[in-house]
Amino acid sequence: MARKPKVGDEITLSATILKVMEDGVSSVSVPTYNFPLAIDTPQKAKVGQKVEISGFATRVDLEDGKVTVRIDGCGLVTVDIDSIAEVSATSRVTVRE
Repeated sequence: MARKPKVGDEITLSATILKVMEDGVSSVSVPTYNFPLAIDTPQKAKVGQKVEISGFATRVDLEDGKVTVRIDGCGLVTVDIDSIAEVSATSRVTVRE
């Protein structure tokens, strides 16, 4: 990771598919997040395959090394900063200082 995340940045996380359901939804595991997530996946997704999911940072705690990411359709996910695959600066959210 090149830079520290800030609130409003687009965050990309790497996830592993645990189970693929018939309706196009898959259960995935995100490193340092202790619960499975249900996401829409490509039609040819297989168990064990790595997928990338992205969302926007809503909270960043540099002291604890945690970032909370809002993923569309999944809700809020709090992970360690070390488990972030990519950080992209965006201007979607304005932060008051």
